[in-house]
Order: sequence, then C-alpha cells, then structure tokens
Amino acid sequence: MLYALLFYNPPDTLEQLAPAQREAWLAQMGAWRDELQRAGVFRSGLRLAPADRAHSLRVRDGAVLVHDGPFAETKEILAGLVAIECADLDAALAWARRCPVVHGGTVEVRPEFQSH
Repeated sequence: MLYALLFYNPPDTLEQLAPAQREAWLAQMGAWRDELQRAGVFRSGLRLAPADRAHSLRVRDGAVLVHDGPFAETKEILAGLVAIECADLDAALAWARRCPVVHGGTVEVRPEFQSH
C-alpha cells in the first residue's frame, strides 16, 4: 500500500539554522532517503518551495479566485512529502519515526485513498 509521509515545519526552519547545521540537516535527510531507496520502499519525493510562493484557488460566485500564499495562517507549513510503499501502517510508521523531521517538526502518515 502507498503511504504519504507529509513533512510540516515552522516557516523558514532551514533558513534559521547556521550554515553548518543546515548542511547537517540536509545530510540527515539525504541519508534517510537513501535508506528508503535501499529498502525498496521509496516511490517519490518532493521538497516544496516556501509557503510565500504558494497560490490557493477557490471558486466564489462562479469565478475562480487565485490568492497568494497558503489560505490558512498556521504555525507549521507543509514543507515536503515522500511517497513510500509498505506492507502495512506499522511499517510506514516505522519509516516515519526514523525521519529527521520528527525532531523539529511533524511527520503525518497518510495512506493512499482506497475505495471499497
């Protein structure tokens, strides 16, 4: 089954780190991704641009309105995601526990939609 591991961090998390800390963080994430690939569970990944580069669309009175940035004000923003294929939720949670993001942000584990 496919699972999305969604990464949430406070805005500008990486930018607030000293250069050496930023490089260490990126190396940890790279090592974790390498583990996923070696285990054969990695399917896709995406590191997202900052929230101030996002656009939100909604239909109001029959017109599509485009707004700059995310629609909601939050303390954490969606920073990226990885799609993995695992036998079950326990396996997906085990990979999420090993993700460096859990030490300073949130990792949400969500299964792919399955219609029954």
